[in-house]
Amino acid sequence: MKAQVSRDIATIPNALSASRLIGVPIFFWLIVGPKRDDLALYILVVSAFTDWLDGYLARKLNQFSRLGELLDPLADRLYVVAALIALYLRDLIPVWVVIALLSRDILMSLVLLYLKRFGITGIPVHFVGKAATMNLLYALPLILLGNFQNVYGEVAHVFGWAFLFWGITMYWYAAFLYLRQIWALRRSLHAN
Repeated sequence: MKAQVSRDIATIPNALSASRLIGVPIFFWLIVGPKRDDLALYILVVSAFTDWLDGYLARKLNQFSRLGELLDPLADRLYVVAALIALYLRDLIPVWVVIALLSRDILMSLVLLYLKRFGITGIPVHFVGKAATMNLLYALPLILLGNFQNVYGEVAHVFGWAFLFWGITMYWYAAFLYLRQIWALRRSLHAN
């Protein structure tokens, strides 16, 4: 049974998602400004926990809203983009990683703008897309941890790059699946 989406925006899950959004610029500044990677990682851990908690509470309290459906993936995307740019500015990742991930997001944004012409405001999220985002949300902090000069840093560096390569691959594969889904939807619209 699908949950009822409410128009009420004053919900606990929405407040948690909003707090995640507030953390994005602080997270970015901590990495590129004072280089307080420990505090930036703390914010990322808290963000990951509140990401899980807002979904859990939305289901438990039946507090689903259209705003929540928009805020949650927006916060994920902003953390990924902030981490990408910050890690690039710190010379922890090469520019091709930034281009590979941001170009995919730009492509999908343009496709969604195109779909709005037909009254379609979104497409269902695919499991591969969620898995890709999770890989990236693991990869980027691990790469930041990989900057620490100890055994934990060395292990984090290896796992961070493994998650990153897998995440980029799945991210683009998910884009392919979304485009195929959109193509089928477009053909069904033209058939009617």
